[in-house]
Amino acid sequence: MQKADALQRYRAWTWVQGKDPLDLVLAERPVAGPGPGEVLVQNDVIGLNPVDWKVLGSASWQPGKVPGCDGAGRVIAVGDGVPLAWIGQRVAYHTWLGGPGSFAEVTPVAARALLPVPAALDLETAATVPCPALTAWLALSKLPVRQGTLLIAGAGGGVGGYLVQMALQAGWEVTAQCHPRHHERLAGYGAAVLPWNAELPPAAFAAAIDLRGPEAAAGLFPQLRANGHLVCIQGRVSGWGSEAFGRCISLHEVALGALHVHGDALDWRALRSAATGIFDGLESGRLVAEPVVVRAFEDLPSHLRALRNRDFSGKALIRIASVQDAQDSTRNGFSGGTRE
Repeated sequence: MQKADALQRYRAWTWVQGKDPLDLVLAERPVAGPGPGEVLVQNDVIGLNPVDWKVLGSASWQPGKVPGCDGAGRVIAVGDGVPLAWIGQRVAYHTWLGGPGSFAEVTPVAARALLPVPAALDLETAATVPCPALTAWLALSKLPVRQGTLLIAGAGGGVGGYLVQMALQAGWEVTAQCHPRHHERLAGYGAAVLPWNAELPPAAFAAAIDLRGPEAAAGLFPQLRANGHLVCIQGRVSGWGSEAFGRCISLHEVALGALHVHGDALDWRALRSAATGIFDGLESGRLVAEPVVVRAFEDLPSHLRALRNRDFSGKALIRIASVQDAQDSTRNGFSGGTRE
């Protein structure tokens, strides 16, 4: 192992029991070296996602597990087989839900999952990318090259916002269905918008991407044209929705976690290339990140609970304070509050 500094200990929010984010316990741990093919990332920003509260207390978890899948920071150590050039690099990442997570000051991350952050892009914006934007990219990659009418159902969140923008730029005619509080933002991107409970026209869409759940997704079959596509992000539907060789709908499911277990070098290369394109889009203004709501590391459990309860709109981020942050906060009057 090669290290960039002498960091000895770090803090982490750990799961002990229960499914409430407020049950997370703050612990201090010694810094251990990364394994072969891994690096240590000292996190500056942690991205919170709905999956983070949904998986709390999963059957395979043992007390002391660190949850979380998204983060952004700097590489401070590399394991065997990882080039030394990674040390000091600014990166974002999406890590495996079954392994050590991002709810910590330091996280071990597989080197293949590292997403280099351009110098001109701040780490808060980079932390909005891994789970939401890469899920959106993966969902669109399931669809044929042929564009047409696309319904994005449940488009109000981070994944939906990135999906709408990417689909429009790819040439799709996009209808976004969501709560009215998101309509102005999504219409500003160029989508047609409908309330979440609007009645949809039959056989009107070449494809639909659902972000609500399997039962809601199954209700979209009548809205799809012949040879249409249904992409499920929040759980797969239980059947094909029509008789064999009838409407001939193609079903797809999306989960970034599949790459951590089954992905090969080509899969990871494609994902990293997609991230590079997303970062470029954010730098140039072609893509717009969801407004962020930032809290301090000490507030992580309450912020995750607020995300679960939908107490705010925007991307939930955790900023880990450093000596430099404290100096900047004194100069700028920023104390880790909401930035929307």
